[in-house]
Amino acid sequence: MLTISQLAAYAGVTVRAVRHYHRVGLLPEPERDRSGYRSYDADAVVRLIRIRTLADAGVPLARVQELLDAGPEDFADGVRTIDTRLRTEIRRLQATRKRLARLAAGEHLALPRSVVGYLDRLRGLDVEERYIEMEREAWIMIAAQVPHLIDFVIAKKHEQLDDPDMLKLYSFFRGALDWPVDDPRIGEVADIVERLMIRAARAGEVGETAAVGFDEQFVDLLDSTMVQSSPAAARIVSILEERGWRGWTCIERVPADRLDIDLPPP
Repeated sequence: MLTISQLAAYAGVTVRAVRHYHRVGLLPEPERDRSGYRSYDADAVVRLIRIRTLADAGVPLARVQELLDAGPEDFADGVRTIDTRLRTEIRRLQATRKRLARLAAGEHLALPRSVVGYLDRLRGLDVEERYIEMEREAWIMIAAQVPHLIDFVIAKKHEQLDDPDMLKLYSFFRGALDWPVDDPRIGEVADIVERLMIRAARAGEVGETAAVGFDEQFVDLLDSTMVQSSPAAARIVSILEERGWRGWTCIERVPADRLDIDLPPP
């Protein structure tokens, strides 16, 4: 016969845990002997090991009691249910670990891999980190809106970075957020953006952003974020509107048939 300390040691738990299992009714409490001590047998060791195993697996104690008292078939069904739940939890934790690894690497949790690669390419162009952070926030929102299309959209952005005008445009994004509204470079940026808009319009890409699932309210949100980023950004949009271009995320030509103008010189 075993003392409570010996029972706990054989089952790999603490004496405190044994007493707790007594209180909640999981482990029957034996009668005391003439000396006032409780004695435990092998059945108690086996039951306590089963309790510990189920509890360690995350089974609520109320469910532990149910499983301990179940017949072989019901017990097996219960264990399979617990196993399924554990597998689901393992997958969730593995996904969480991957996201934490991305966070530790300095990238935002909500950024798809394709966007991370695009932002890294911008860093390779020496684009100011403040501007990259602004783009990052926009891409997080875009990826949430059209997760099934984000890789396609990013592929288009990579194609655009092969355009000399686009590369020149990004070369301005080093301190541009601090430009005053009368900075002469603002006009040059507006010229570059207009050339890009004209090419997009002639390629039939004007307004195509709306076709990938952005509603007007979301487009307005993205546009307002860009306009409010700096006085220079607001001035560029104003210049483009004066030249007959509306919008930023979803570009429109007003009127739509004014595409026969000559491209401004590069």
